[in-house]
Amino acid sequence: MSLFYAPVYAYWFYLGFRANSIFFFTAANPSIKNGGMVAASKKSILNLIPSKYLPKTTLLTAPVSISMVEEIIKKEGFTYPVIFKPDLGERGWKVEKIMDTEEAESYLTEFGADLQIQEYIDLPFEAGVFYYRLPGEGKGTVSSIVVKELLHVIGDGKSTLKQLILKKPRARIQFIKMRHKWKPVFDWVPRLEERVELQPIGNHNRGTAFLNGNHLICNELTDSFEHISKQVEGFYYGRFDVRCKDEQALKRGDVKIMELNGAASEPAHIYQEGFSIFKAYKVLFHHWKVLYKISVANHKNGTPYTSFKQGYKDVTTSGRVMEQGI
Repeated sequence: MSLFYAPVYAYWFYLGFRANSIFFFTAANPSIKNGGMVAASKKSILNLIPSKYLPKTTLLTAPVSISMVEEIIKKEGFTYPVIFKPDLGERGWKVEKIMDTEEAESYLTEFGADLQIQEYIDLPFEAGVFYYRLPGEGKGTVSSIVVKELLHVIGDGKSTLKQLILKKPRARIQFIKMRHKWKPVFDWVPRLEERVELQPIGNHNRGTAFLNGNHLICNELTDSFEHISKQVEGFYYGRFDVRCKDEQALKRGDVKIMELNGAASEPAHIYQEGFSIFKAYKVLFHHWKVLYKISVANHKNGTPYTSFKQGYKDVTTSGRVMEQGI
C-alpha cells in the first residue's frame, strides 16, 4: 500500500505546500471533523444525513459489555443479525456481521473501542458513489461508482464447500480467515447454481471484488445524489457506501447509506482487476486536486485548517485505536 501511494503522498505534500498547510484537506467538509480524513466519528457523520436514508444505528461508548449490547438491542428493537463496527476505523477494520449473543460476546473479548451497532440491511446491490461539489457551485459531480461483488462461490452439485473455496482464487486467498466460520460445513455440497455468500462485509481485504460501475453514471443518478448530498450540511467531498435493490434503485436514490466517508474517500472503481495503474494515478491525482480546490475555497470562506500539532495527534490516536482496538 505504501509503495502504491508513494506518488500520491508526494502530490499531497506539494498541494500542502501550496495551501500553506499539510492538513489542508481538513477544510473539505466543514461539518465533519478533519474533513473526514482521520479521527472522524462515523456516527457523527451519519447524524448529518436524513434518517430516511439510514439503517438504524446506535453508538455505545467504551468500555462496551455484552449486557450493554443486549440492553440496547432490546430497547431499540434490533434483531439479529446486526452489524458491529468501530466508530473510528477504515478499510473494514473490525466490521462484522453478528448473528447472535454468542458471537457478540466473542467479538467484544477482542475489542475495546467505541462501538456502533447497525441494523443489517439485507439488500443485494452494494455500491460506493463518489460525489463532490465546489463551494458556490449549484451542482456537483458523481465522479466514480464502485459496485461491490461480495465474496461468494456457486455450487456445482458435486463439489464440497471447501473444494469450491479452494477452486476460486479470490476465496482461496481468504481461506485461513474463513476457516473458523465455515469449517463445520466444509463437507456440505451446495446445489447446482446455489450461491453461497462467504463474506457479508463489502471490503477489498475481505475478498470483495471492486467493479467499475461508472457506466451507471447518468443524469438521473447524479440528480438523485445531488438531492441527497445537499441535505447533508457542510458536505462537499466524499463517498456514499450504500445498499439497495438494484441498479435502477441506485439511480433513483432509493438507497440505505451504510457510511458516508469524507476526505479519506477513494474513487474505488480503480481497483477493478485489470484497471491500468497509470489511469488509476490519473484518477487519484484528479480527486486530490479537486479536494485541494474545495478545501482552499472553504478556508477562504472561514473554515480553518487543523493545526499541524492537532492533526498529528489525531493521526497517531487513530492509528493506536486500530492497532490496539482500544
